[in-house]
Amino acid sequence: MTVEASGGLAGADPKSARALIADDDDMMRLLIATITAESGYEVEAAENGTRAWEAYQRDRPTLLILDWQMPGMDGLEVCRRVRAADPSRATFVLMITARDTDTDLTRILDGGVDDYLSKPISADALRARLKIAERRIALEQQRREAEDALARARWLAGIGETTIAVEHEINNPLAALLGSVSLLTMSTALDKLSAEDRESVDVITKQARRIAAVVKRLSKLQNPRSVEYLRGSKMIDLSATPEGDEK
Repeated sequence: MTVEASGGLAGADPKSARALIADDDDMMRLLIATITAESGYEVEAAENGTRAWEAYQRDRPTLLILDWQMPGMDGLEVCRRVRAADPSRATFVLMITARDTDTDLTRILDGGVDDYLSKPISADALRARLKIAERRIALEQQRREAEDALARARWLAGIGETTIAVEHEINNPLAALLGSVSLLTMSTALDKLSAEDRESVDVITKQARRIAAVVKRLSKLQNPRSVEYLRGSKMIDLSATPEGDEK
Protein backbone atom coordinates (compact mmCIF):
# COMPACT_ATOMS: atom_id res chain seq x y z
CA MET A 1 0.00 0.00 0.00
CA THR A 2 1.26 3.46 -0.91
CA VAL A 3 -0.17 6.70 0.48
CA GLU A 4 0.68 10.00 -1.19
CA ALA A 5 1.91 13.00 0.79
CA SER A 6 -0.68 15.68 1.39
CA GLY A 7 1.04 18.40 3.41
CA GLY A 8 3.76 19.28 5.86
CA LEU A 9 6.80 18.40 3.78
CA ALA A 10 5.10 19.35 0.52
CA GLY A 11 7.61 20.84 -1.91
CA ALA A 12 10.44 18.64 -0.69
CA ASP A 13 12.21 16.28 -3.04
CA PRO A 14 10.02 13.14 -3.09
CA LYS A 15 13.12 10.98 -2.88
CA SER A 16 14.01 12.63 0.45
CA ALA A 17 10.46 12.51 1.88
CA ARG A 18 9.59 8.82 1.78
CA ALA A 19 8.38 6.81 4.73
CA LEU A 20 8.10 3.07 5.16
CA ILE A 21 5.72 1.63 7.76
CA ALA A 22 5.65 -1.96 9.00
CA ASP A 23 2.87 -3.23 11.26
CA ASP A 24 0.98 -6.53 11.15
CA ASP A 25 -2.25 -4.90 12.41
CA ASP A 26 -4.28 -3.60 9.46
CA MET A 27 -6.04 -0.78 11.33
CA MET A 28 -2.86 0.38 13.07
CA ARG A 29 -0.98 0.33 9.78
CA LEU A 30 -3.69 2.42 8.10
CA LEU A 31 -3.76 4.93 10.98
CA ILE A 32 0.01 5.42 10.98
CA ALA A 33 0.15 5.64 7.19
CA THR A 34 -2.61 8.25 7.06
CA ILE A 35 -1.05 10.49 9.72
CA THR A 36 2.41 10.13 8.22
CA ALA A 37 1.12 11.06 4.76
CA GLU A 38 -0.62 14.10 6.25
CA SER A 39 2.80 15.15 7.57
CA GLY A 40 4.14 15.31 4.02
CA TYR A 41 5.66 11.90 3.38
CA GLU A 42 5.02 9.55 0.50
CA VAL A 43 4.21 6.40 2.44
CA GLU A 44 4.65 2.73 1.68
CA ALA A 45 3.25 0.19 4.14
CA ALA A 46 4.30 -3.40 4.77
CA GLU A 47 2.42 -6.02 6.76
CA ASN A 48 5.51 -7.63 8.32
CA GLY A 49 9.21 -7.18 8.91
CA THR A 50 10.31 -9.33 5.99
CA ARG A 51 8.37 -7.21 3.51
CA ALA A 52 9.65 -4.06 5.22
CA TRP A 53 13.27 -5.16 4.84
CA GLU A 54 12.72 -5.92 1.16
CA ALA A 55 11.10 -2.51 0.62
CA TYR A 56 13.91 -0.74 2.48
CA GLN A 57 16.57 -2.33 0.29
CA ARG A 58 14.67 -1.22 -2.80
CA ASP A 59 13.80 2.37 -1.86
CA ARG A 60 16.02 3.47 1.09
CA PRO A 61 13.31 5.69 2.66
CA THR A 62 14.02 8.71 4.83
CA LEU A 63 11.73 7.54 7.64
CA LEU A 64 11.09 4.03 8.91
CA ILE A 65 8.25 3.35 11.38
CA LEU A 66 8.34 -0.18 12.78
CA ASP A 67 6.18 -2.18 15.11
CA TRP A 68 8.53 -4.14 17.35
CA GLN A 69 6.53 -7.35 17.63
CA MET A 70 5.62 -8.79 14.25
CA PRO A 71 5.51 -12.36 12.96
CA GLY A 72 8.67 -13.53 11.27
CA MET A 73 11.24 -10.76 11.33
CA ASP A 74 10.44 -8.31 14.13
CA GLY A 75 10.95 -4.56 14.00
CA LEU A 76 14.18 -4.62 16.01
CA GLU A 77 15.78 -7.08 13.60
CA VAL A 78 14.73 -4.90 10.67
CA CYS A 79 16.36 -1.91 12.37
CA ARG A 80 19.59 -3.83 12.99
CA ARG A 81 19.76 -4.80 9.32
CA VAL A 82 19.08 -1.22 8.25
CA ARG A 83 21.92 0.07 10.42
CA ALA A 84 24.28 -2.58 9.12
CA ALA A 85 23.37 -1.65 5.53
CA ASP A 86 23.71 2.10 6.15
CA PRO A 87 26.08 3.03 9.02
CA SER A 88 25.63 6.72 8.14
CA ARG A 89 22.13 6.48 9.68
CA ALA A 90 20.51 8.31 6.77
CA THR A 91 17.16 6.71 7.69
CA PHE A 92 15.38 7.82 10.87
CA VAL A 93 13.89 4.81 12.68
CA LEU A 94 10.84 5.20 14.94
CA MET A 95 9.86 2.10 16.90
CA ILE A 96 6.32 1.50 18.14
CA THR A 97 6.12 -0.88 21.07
CA ALA A 98 3.96 -2.06 23.94
CA ARG A 99 7.09 -3.04 25.86
CA ASP A 100 8.37 -0.12 27.89
CA THR A 101 10.56 -1.48 30.67
CA ASP A 102 14.03 0.00 31.05
CA THR A 103 15.56 -3.21 29.72
CA ASP A 104 13.32 -3.17 26.63
CA LEU A 105 14.05 0.47 25.85
CA THR A 106 17.77 -0.11 26.26
CA ARG A 107 17.53 -2.99 23.77
CA ILE A 108 15.84 -0.94 21.08
CA LEU A 109 18.16 2.03 21.50
CA ASP A 110 21.18 -0.27 21.39
CA GLY A 111 19.69 -1.79 18.24
CA GLY A 112 19.93 1.57 16.44
CA VAL A 113 16.43 3.00 16.95
CA ASP A 114 16.32 6.81 16.96
CA ASP A 115 13.04 7.24 18.85
CA TYR A 116 10.13 5.17 20.13
CA LEU A 117 6.42 5.51 20.80
CA SER A 118 4.61 3.41 23.40
CA LYS A 119 1.27 1.73 22.71
CA PRO A 120 -1.53 2.55 22.77
CA ILE A 121 -0.62 5.44 20.48
CA SER A 122 -2.67 8.54 19.77
CA ALA A 123 -2.73 10.64 16.64
CA ASP A 124 -1.32 13.64 18.53
CA ALA A 125 1.55 11.62 20.00
CA LEU A 126 2.46 10.26 16.58
CA ARG A 127 2.36 13.73 15.02
CA ALA A 128 4.69 14.99 17.75
CA ARG A 129 7.14 12.16 17.06
CA LEU A 130 6.99 12.89 13.35
CA LYS A 131 7.87 16.52 14.06
CA ILE A 132 10.90 15.36 16.03
CA ALA A 133 11.84 13.03 13.20
CA GLU A 134 11.48 15.79 10.62
CA ARG A 135 13.83 18.09 12.54
CA ARG A 136 16.37 15.34 13.13
CA ILE A 137 16.28 14.36 9.46
CA ALA A 138 16.87 17.99 8.43
CA LEU A 139 19.78 18.35 10.86
CA GLU A 140 21.30 15.09 9.66
CA GLN A 141 21.01 16.24 6.05
CA GLN A 142 22.72 19.52 6.91
CA ARG A 143 25.49 17.62 8.71
CA ARG A 144 26.10 15.37 5.72
CA GLU A 145 26.14 18.36 3.36
CA ALA A 146 28.64 20.17 5.61
CA GLU A 147 30.86 17.08 5.71
CA ASP A 148 30.68 16.75 1.92
CA ALA A 149 31.58 20.43 1.51
CA LEU A 150 34.52 20.06 3.92
CA ALA A 151 35.76 16.96 2.11
CA ARG A 152 35.49 18.81 -1.21
CA ALA A 153 37.39 21.81 0.19
CA ARG A 154 40.17 19.54 1.49
CA TRP A 155 40.32 17.77 -1.86
CA LEU A 156 40.59 21.07 -3.72
CA ALA A 157 43.28 22.28 -1.33
CA GLY A 158 45.23 19.09 -1.97
CA ILE A 159 44.85 19.54 -5.72
CA GLY A 160 46.13 23.11 -5.44
CA GLU A 161 49.19 22.09 -3.44
CA THR A 162 49.92 19.23 -5.82
CA THR A 163 49.59 21.54 -8.83
CA ILE A 164 52.13 24.00 -7.43
CA ALA A 165 54.55 21.18 -6.65
CA VAL A 166 54.19 19.64 -10.11
CA GLU A 167 54.68 22.99 -11.82
CA HIS A 168 57.80 23.68 -9.76
CA GLU A 169 59.33 20.25 -10.35
CA ILE A 170 58.55 20.11 -14.09
CA ASN A 171 59.01 23.69 -15.30
CA ASN A 172 62.76 24.02 -14.62
CA PRO A 173 63.92 20.80 -16.36
CA LEU A 174 61.35 21.39 -19.10
CA ALA A 175 62.68 24.89 -19.76
CA ALA A 176 66.21 23.49 -19.97
CA LEU A 177 65.06 20.77 -22.37
CA LEU A 178 63.21 23.19 -24.65
CA GLY A 179 66.14 25.61 -24.57
CA SER A 180 68.59 22.91 -25.58
CA VAL A 181 66.35 21.75 -28.41
CA SER A 182 65.97 25.33 -29.65
CA LEU A 183 69.74 25.82 -29.69
CA LEU A 184 70.16 22.55 -31.54
CA THR A 185 67.58 23.45 -34.20
CA MET A 186 69.24 26.84 -34.76
CA SER A 187 72.77 25.45 -35.03
CA THR A 188 74.52 24.17 -38.17
CA ALA A 189 74.97 20.83 -36.38
CA LEU A 190 71.37 19.99 -37.23
CA ASP A 191 72.27 19.83 -40.93
CA LYS A 192 74.83 17.11 -40.16
CA LEU A 193 72.23 14.88 -38.53
CA SER A 194 70.62 12.03 -40.40
CA ALA A 195 66.98 12.25 -41.41
CA GLU A 196 66.15 9.77 -38.64
CA ASP A 197 67.94 11.89 -36.01
CA ARG A 198 66.25 15.08 -37.21
CA GLU A 199 62.92 13.30 -36.91
CA SER A 200 63.83 12.37 -33.33
CA VAL A 201 64.60 16.02 -32.57
CA ASP A 202 61.17 16.96 -33.94
CA VAL A 203 59.51 14.36 -31.71
CA ILE A 204 61.39 15.64 -28.64
CA THR A 205 60.35 19.20 -29.45
CA LYS A 206 56.70 18.28 -29.98
CA GLN A 207 56.42 16.18 -26.81
CA ALA A 208 58.24 18.78 -24.70
CA ARG A 209 55.76 21.43 -25.86
CA ARG A 210 52.94 19.01 -25.07
CA ILE A 211 54.25 18.67 -21.51
CA ALA A 212 54.46 22.45 -21.29
CA ALA A 213 50.80 22.68 -22.36
CA VAL A 214 49.76 20.21 -19.64
CA VAL A 215 51.63 22.24 -17.01
CA LYS A 216 49.91 25.37 -18.28
CA ARG A 217 46.52 23.69 -17.96
CA LEU A 218 47.41 22.69 -14.42
CA SER A 219 48.21 26.30 -13.55
CA LYS A 220 44.79 27.40 -14.84
CA LEU A 221 42.82 24.52 -13.33
CA GLN A 222 39.52 25.67 -11.83
CA ASN A 223 36.79 23.56 -10.26
CA PRO A 224 38.60 20.30 -11.04
CA ARG A 225 36.62 17.10 -11.47
CA SER A 226 37.52 13.45 -11.57
CA VAL A 227 37.01 11.20 -14.57
CA GLU A 228 37.40 7.45 -14.88
CA TYR A 229 40.84 6.44 -16.11
CA LEU A 230 40.72 2.69 -15.74
CA ARG A 231 38.04 0.56 -14.15
CA GLY A 232 38.18 1.39 -10.45
CA SER A 233 40.68 4.24 -10.95
CA LYS A 234 40.09 7.94 -11.50
CA MET A 235 42.19 10.93 -12.49
CA ILE A 236 41.82 14.70 -12.66
CA ASP A 237 40.25 15.83 -15.93
CA LEU A 238 42.71 17.98 -17.89
CA SER A 239 40.93 17.64 -21.21
CA ALA A 240 39.71 21.27 -21.25
CA THR A 241 42.55 22.84 -23.19
CA PRO A 242 43.03 26.63 -22.87
CA GLU A 243 42.91 28.37 -26.24
CA GLY A 244 46.20 28.19 -28.06
CA ASP A 245 47.56 25.19 -26.12
CA GLU A 246 48.80 22.08 -27.84
CA LYS A 247 47.51 18.68 -26.85
